[in-house]
Amino acid sequence: MLNSRARLVGALVVGAVLALPIAANAQAPASPAPPTTAPTGDAGKVPVAPQPAADAPKAASPPTGAASSTMVPGWNNPPSWGSASERPQYASVPGVDTNRLIQSAGLEWRAFRNGPLTRYGGWILGAVFLVLVLFYLIKGQIKLHEPRTGRMIERFNAVERVSHWTMAISFIFLALTGVIILWGKHIVLPWLGYTGFSWLTLVSKNIHNFVGPLFIFSLLVMFLIYVKDNLVSGRDFKWLAGMLGGKEVPSGRFNGGEKMWFWGGLVVLGATVSVTGLILNFPNWNQGRELMQLANVIHAIAAVLFIAGAFGHTYLGTIGMEGAYEGMRNGFVDETWAREHHALWYEDVKAGKRDERIIGAMAQPAGGDD
Repeated sequence: MLNSRARLVGALVVGAVLALPIAANAQAPASPAPPTTAPTGDAGKVPVAPQPAADAPKAASPPTGAASSTMVPGWNNPPSWGSASERPQYASVPGVDTNRLIQSAGLEWRAFRNGPLTRYGGWILGAVFLVLVLFYLIKGQIKLHEPRTGRMIERFNAVERVSHWTMAISFIFLALTGVIILWGKHIVLPWLGYTGFSWLTLVSKNIHNFVGPLFIFSLLVMFLIYVKDNLVSGRDFKWLAGMLGGKEVPSGRFNGGEKMWFWGGLVVLGATVSVTGLILNFPNWNQGRELMQLANVIHAIAAVLFIAGAFGHTYLGTIGMEGAYEGMRNGFVDETWAREHHALWYEDVKAGKRDERIIGAMAQPAGGDD
């Protein structure tokens, strides 16, 4: 009984499987039969294409750009947008240039900053540095002609040294970060990579912005402290003429070359980078983009000249001249150094006409002492 029912179920399953193709074929749409209408009088003629309706609109052709245009043919026409974007329009936000979408002068600024300014500025700094290296290798350090006496004369007091080192250290930070900002993509990006260079530039920009006001303050303090001894006189021109002839003419506390650096470097270039730096550092003063671009160019040019002059000043104040660095580091120079390089100032100090102190000869070790 059970076996007969199993055989019946199996027969039904097999039959259903065999019937599936037949059912699928029955569900497919039938092919349309050819028309069976009787032939008409137009049989054998070539069919004519249907004509569009008379009132159907024609498709407009896409606009084409001018001969100098770089636009891709299509419906968007960039030149027409550019002329409209440079014209002042209505803007609900008050301020300079807020109603101008595009300022074409920015392209000129970018081309000059990334072109001649970067290229020639780099050549100037490289040339000055190379000249100083060659001068040191050929001439060496400027030595004292007479032996040291051991008597020390005060060259700079504590206030003068603190103001000088404050300005010098802030200047070094500004110079290094400025070099990264202006030339970093040429000298840093190739070996540090995009990520490292972007972080370094971001940090440099913030250091530059925050150290700048400190440099301006120290610059003003330096001017007030040192201006009384940097007034130009006729003997400064004699000193310059003597140096051109290879002879050092007696000078006061500061010679003609140092006064040139004071007025040309600290005053003129220092004031230039300070004013333009403030314009760039505080855009919330409502200055326009054109003024910011001009300030950036002037700031960079003055900074390049400032750094180039600082190369020479640093060289003579350190390895270029024997005994010069001691005056700014300790505040005192040897009597021989003062007599050979600033004879008039040395005589005034000895005569008591100035406030600088004279310290007696340093104690010499007794014979047989180690």
